[in-house]
Formats: sequence, C-alpha cells, structure tokens
Amino acid sequence: MQVFVVGNISVDETYLINELPDKGASIHGIKTHQDLGGKGANQAIILSRCAIKTTLIAAIGNDSHGHWCKEIINHEPLTLLPKKPGDCRTDTSLILNCADGDNANITTTTAANYLHLDDIQQAFLLSAPEDVVLQQGNFSFEKTAAVFTLAREKKLTTVFNPSPVKPAFTQLLPLVDVLVVNQLEAQLLGAAEDIPLAAANLLNAGVKQVIVTLGAQGSMLLDAQGMHQVPAESVTVTDTTGAGDTFLAVMLACAIQRESHITPDDLRRAARASAITISRTGTLSAFPTQSELAEILR
Repeated sequence: MQVFVVGNISVDETYLINELPDKGASIHGIKTHQDLGGKGANQAIILSRCAIKTTLIAAIGNDSHGHWCKEIINHEPLTLLPKKPGDCRTDTSLILNCADGDNANITTTTAANYLHLDDIQQAFLLSAPEDVVLQQGNFSFEKTAAVFTLAREKKLTTVFNPSPVKPAFTQLLPLVDVLVVNQLEAQLLGAAEDIPLAAANLLNAGVKQVIVTLGAQGSMLLDAQGMHQVPAESVTVTDTTGAGDTFLAVMLACAIQRESHITPDDLRRAARASAITISRTGTLSAFPTQSELAEILR
C-alpha cells in the first residue's frame, strides 16, 4: 500500500516577532531561518520517514527556490512528481513566530495552482485499489473535487486535511473517508460551535472517520464505533509549525502499517511525534528523524 500526497511544496521563511501586528502596523522582526515547507511536502516527508511508500505530487518553479527544494526532497525516501519544474515561481511561506510559541503563516499558491490535473492523473496510473490519496486545502475547490472524484473512480482511500479551509469544502465530505481538522475547521465545516456535535455532523455528512486536533487539549476520534478523546503529550512549546502535519502523518502511518482503520492508539503515537516537532525550531529541521519515528511506531 502506498500514499499519494497531492499538495504543495514551499520555502518557509521564519521571523521571530513579539506579537502579531495590528492592521496597518509596522513592526521589527528577526529572520531566524529558512526551511523546506508546505503542508503537502511536510506530510509526505513524515510518512516516508515512517517507512510508508510515498509519492508527493506537487509543483515547484524553475527558479532558485525550486532547485533548492528539489535538492532537499531528493534526500528524503519519497518520490516527487512531476519530475520537471513548472514555468512559474516556487511557492513561499512567511511564518511569523511569536515569542509565546504561537505562529501565523502567509503562503503563496502560484506553483500549487500551476499543477495540472493531467499531472495528477498521470501519477495515479501508478496506484492500486486501496492505496491512499491525501489532500490539503491549498488547491481550488474545483481541483480538490476533481482529485477526490478521480480517487473514488480508482477505488482509493481518501484522506482530507482541509487547511486552509474553504466553506465550499462541505460539498466534498461524501468523497472523504478520513477527515482531519482542527477545532476551527471542525466548527466551520460541521456547522456547530460544540466540537462533538460538529464532529457528529461531519460523520453524518458521509465521512467514515473524523479526527479533530485540539492543541494542548489533545485530539478526538469519531467513527461508527463511537467517540474517543486522547490527551496531548506534555511538552515545552518552542515552535508549533508543522505539528499538525506531523500528527496527521504519523497517525495515518500507524493505521497503514496495520492495514486497518485509525484507532485511539494511533492518535496517542501521533501525539508523541507531534511533541517532538513542537519542542524544536523550524519546519523540516524540527521533524522527528526516521529512527525517532521507528521507535514511536514500534
């Protein structure tokens, strides 16, 4: 079984600031580092480090950032498609890292928009029934819908992490097997302030399993077997960038290794991995190593 991550790659530039600026404000910041990022790349890298066969379908531009991204990806145990860069700029993310450990991100989607459905269809020729397709929210609604529709036609398992979230994504829920959302995404797509109620609404919309990440309050799993809550790991927060991507990828990797549905124990293992990411600075540089992940998944 393999995972096709259809998403984005970006160059993350991180700035340390005291607090998020108000509208119209000018503030000082310190550029702390540059790293590989993008939710698609993040999740694909963690999955591949978990020894899951992973193909990342994402576009990079034919520029210095694109060449830099490809060089780094080539050192990870995954396949990047398409093999040729696009005639566009590579996407970038500006990460504002506050002194309290929280952050805000601004991400471009030029390369993500450049990725053609034909490229995705070509990559899916390598798939087999019951392989997994994982998407995030970086594409247009139309492209996201087209990818999941194609996945359904090929009898692939669909996993959706709708971040950045769009209200129209509610129309895609019948195409989703596993939905992974944070609290705000659950409330928006589930049309309820109460998280358990929102999760139940998402399940009733056709999703087979709903996972809600709740930050320091842990996570929640809802499916036909009922609702389960899992506490977060105790950790000193250094930088939350990439924590959600780590959680999702490790949780999914655990289930894939067992060839089973996601269980509460998968969420517990994912929380351990996410705690490692949170305790470090950066994106790629903060992720657990292959040996650390092997210990968690053992």
